[in-house]
Formats: sequence, structure tokens, C-alpha cells
Amino acid sequence: MPGGSTTGRETAKTEATTYADRPWQSSYDEGIPPDVEIPDITLGQLFENTAARFPLSPAFSFFGTTLTYSQVQEQIGEFAGGLAKLGVRAGDRIALILPNCPQHVIAFYAVLRLGAIVAEANPLYTEAELTHQLSDCGAEYVICLDRTYAAVEAARRSGRTKVREVISTSIPDFLPKKDQLLLRLPVAKARQKRAEIVTDLPAGARAHAFLAVLRLGRSEPVRATVAAAPSDVAVLLYTTGTTGAAKGAMLTHRNLVANAVQGCAWIVDARPGREVMIAVLPLFHAYGMTLCMIQGVLLGAHIVLLPKFDVAMVFDAIAKHRPTIFPGVPPIYQALLDSPRARTADLTSLRSCVSGAMKLPAELQQRWESATGTAVVEGYGMTETSPLSHAGPLGGATRPGWIGLPVPSTEAKIVDAEDHTKEMPVGESGELLIRGPQVFTGYWENPDATRTTLTEDGWILTGDIARMDTDGWFEIVDRKKELIIAGGFNIYPTEIEEVLSGIPEVAEVAVIGVPDAYRGETVKAFLVLRPGETLTTEEMRAHAAKHLAAYKIPKIVEFRTEPLPRIGIGKVLRRALRDEEKVRAEQGKVAQTDAGQEPAARG
Repeated sequence: MPGGSTTGRETAKTEATTYADRPWQSSYDEGIPPDVEIPDITLGQLFENTAARFPLSPAFSFFGTTLTYSQVQEQIGEFAGGLAKLGVRAGDRIALILPNCPQHVIAFYAVLRLGAIVAEANPLYTEAELTHQLSDCGAEYVICLDRTYAAVEAARRSGRTKVREVISTSIPDFLPKKDQLLLRLPVAKARQKRAEIVTDLPAGARAHAFLAVLRLGRSEPVRATVAAAPSDVAVLLYTTGTTGAAKGAMLTHRNLVANAVQGCAWIVDARPGREVMIAVLPLFHAYGMTLCMIQGVLLGAHIVLLPKFDVAMVFDAIAKHRPTIFPGVPPIYQALLDSPRARTADLTSLRSCVSGAMKLPAELQQRWESATGTAVVEGYGMTETSPLSHAGPLGGATRPGWIGLPVPSTEAKIVDAEDHTKEMPVGESGELLIRGPQVFTGYWENPDATRTTLTEDGWILTGDIARMDTDGWFEIVDRKKELIIAGGFNIYPTEIEEVLSGIPEVAEVAVIGVPDAYRGETVKAFLVLRPGETLTTEEMRAHAAKHLAAYKIPKIVEFRTEPLPRIGIGKVLRRALRDEEKVRAEQGKVAQTDAGQEPAARG
């Protein structure tokens, strides 16, 4: 398939490694194996195996609707049949632009059942961002939420994509029938509620209804995975990685099955078919996709889908479903603990809490354990590692600020940041490299970027500066590149700078990440205006909103009259600006955002 062939790295045998080479194994919880056996199956077969094992167990709950594994299995087959009748074939790229809802899960596994490739996209993306992604992966089919249809249609009409079929769905499509009827009542309250969750498509919209495609496939459902092999690309997840514009990370079926198996092995006391998981992490993000939609299925867990992060919604779900597994990000845990409901809520059902995507503050870690009786441990990974590579032991002592230990069947090493052939002594800092069956095969149709990220023998260069102690624990101490991670999302400064440079009044611009207690980092822009020009923060943000997702728009803006620091007469020296911010922080003069904090659901 074009651009979709794998390099074979995901199936290559790793070099023999002695116990002394992996000191982290001595810090594992009792019962965690040094290596895991990865079944030679596709993701579609993974779901089929779980449905055969737990057919009557609840698979997914969504606002009063609960579907068993056998029911979801049936709907996956029907939707796959409908997609096949629309022309979907093995190797096609199908873009999913959906929040957490049953439609997302059904579409995800239906696409894979046909041997096609899922290209996940953020529903918050602007038309420009969607156009880039749809064009890059060559998607001909899009499955989206009703409120993103306008952006998808604009991308289709731009002439820069290959999109020819769009399938649209609405949140009420999978609500209980009584709730659907209530939303149709001709009363003001019902109309207001419907307007909050439904965006009507314009007359003449060129889109198929999700439920209509389900019905279309009922006469010829696809009952088992076809035309797919474990080494085939299963999912494209777009990421800036450590440098440059968004690229499609190619994750194979084997990569994702392996990471799910590794994640399950980390939960020593996991009870297949009996766990309950809160899925508030976005399924279009590597973290939410693997932990909730794949690892959760491998466990046969009852997965409670929440389309966005809302404190009341999460507390209600906890009270009703008594979850045992709750993957999250620090802003989610923080918001829950800060809520008045935390004082009366019963959180004792939780047994496994892993925080990822950004640094977990020690104080938050301590507060969570006091409130729940269960530790929340930090995890680490990248989109390119499917994503999990490190985590703190769930049953052992926590180490605030450390990302934990490499998970089973994973190798990690610290090398000189400039000479990757030189391994650093224990305790010294260098670039973190990772190798294992979860490491991706490269970037979609981008061999140059692949060569700069993957070594010939399968190590991925993370771009993070880290160190390892004698017990095999790893700590991230710096970032090699100037990537900003805000609320768990990678944000590349150059992209924002290019947008802001398009404002006529702007002469110079630089963007950096600054510490933020809520989002980990937040975006700060430094602007120098042309002589005699004026520009307000609101005008700058209005321009940025036309081109950037909300989480990329600078939350802090500093207007300067003097030129920005540069290397000679060339590139703006971002490091000098970060050093200035560090000095301000030490002096207690850190600028405060003049915009409200964003919801943590974007983690």
C-alpha cells in the first residue's frame, strides 16, 4: 500500500539482554514478568477473542446505554459491511473525527476488520489543521461528529484532499430511546438541551448517517477480520514528534497489541472480565486509544465512555459504575480533588491509576492517595511508542517526579545527546532511547523524518534528556527540542509563530512554553509590533483562532518594544526567553494568564 509498508523493525528480534543490562527488573512489583509473549493477532482479532470469551459482559456504557461485548461485536460487523458497500477496501485510510462515544469504538474496529487504516483526528482541529492531515494521509472516507462536518466539508471542497465519502453521527444516536424522545419534545428546555449536543447538518449535506451505514451492512455483515496481518499498519496518529510539522506515526497491529499486553502485565492483580474503566481520555489520542480502547478490551473491562472531561460527569460515573481503573492526566486528578464533591465522594473502588502525558506533581500524587487509598503513578511514553514505555509500579513505593521503570519487553538507555553511540554512565544525563515491540515503524510517507527518529537497529530517539539511577528508575530532566506539552498535547512553537507572523502589524514573534500548574505548560507569545502599529491581545487571538486549535492559541502574551534576542542576526533565541522566564519565576514575577484555564479533557 502506498506509504504504508513497514520497515520490519516491529517484528525484529531484540538483541540478547542480560539481567544486569536491565536493572529496573529488580524494582518490578512481584508478578510482573521481564518479558511478555505477544500473540500473533490483529487488533480486530483481539476484539473478537474478547467477545468470544465474555459475550454477555458489559463492554461500553454511555449515558444510560450499555452494550455487551457480543452486541458491540455484532455492530462492528454490520458497520464494516456498510463501509464495504460504500467502497472501503484494505489499505484505505479512514479518518475518525469523533469524541468518546460508542460510534468511535464501533468505527475503529470496523475499519480494522476490513484491513483498512484508522487515521485519528482531534474534533477540535480547525479547517486548516484537518485539511493538512486529511491530505497527508490521503483519506477518502471520513467518519465525524455532526459539529465537525462543516470543517470536513470545507476541507473536501478545498481540492487539497481526496475525501469523497463522509459519514456523520450525533451524540444522541446511542442514547437510550427515552432520552432521544425527550430531546425531540417541542418545548424550550428540550430544544436548548438538543442544541447543546446536536449540530444539524445543512440542507443538501453530502453525508451518510452513521445509523444508516449500520443498517446498510446488516444484510452482509463482515463477521471476522479480513485482509490484515499483525505487521500491517493499523493506525495513523498525527504528532509533531520532537520536531517539525505534524506527521503520521504508523502504528501496526503488532505495536498496539504488544503495548496492550505490556499494560495488562503491569496490573498484577487485574481480573479479566471484572474490571471497570473510566474512559475520559480522548480516544483520538495515543494514551486514551491504547489504554481505554485496546488494553481495556484485552482485559474484557466494562469501559465507561465520557465524551469530555466534566467534574460532575466523572463523579456521577464513579458513583454509578464503581470503576477500578482510572487512567488520567494531572489536570483531571487535580480538578476532581479541588471539587467540593471530593469531600463526600467514595473513591475507594479505584485500584489502578496511571497519570501520563505530563509531569505529575508530588503534592498531587500525595493528595490523590490520601483521598482514594490508592496511589496514582506516573507513566511515560510517546505516540511513537504506542504510547507506553515506562511507568511507576502500582504496588510499590512511589517516587514523585520520576517516570518509573521500562515496562516488560522494553529496553531503554541513556546516550550522549550528540553522539548516540556513546552510552552514559548510570546517574548521568543524556538522551533517552527506547526499543521494544511497541516502537512504531516510521512516519507515513516521510522517510527523512523516520531516519532521524529511528536507528537502524530499532531504537527511537525520544528527544528527552533523562537519567537512570542504580535501581533502574528513570527521570526526565530536560527537553532536547523546544516542544511544548500543554494538557498532554504536543505543540510546536514554529507552527504558532508562522500563524502570528501573518498578522500585518507584527514585526517579530517568538513562542515558548512556560510552566503552568494546571496544564503542565502553557503557550506564551512574545510580540514586537511594526513602528506606529497597534494590536490587542484579543485581535491576536482572533487571528490565531482561524488557523489553530484552541489549545495552541497563546494564553500569555507579552508585547515588547525592543528586538527579540537572536543568534547573531538570525534565528530568535528561544532559550534566552526561557531563561528570562526562569529568572522571573525565581523572583516571583511570573506573568499570569488573562484567559481562563482550559478543560483538562484534552490530555
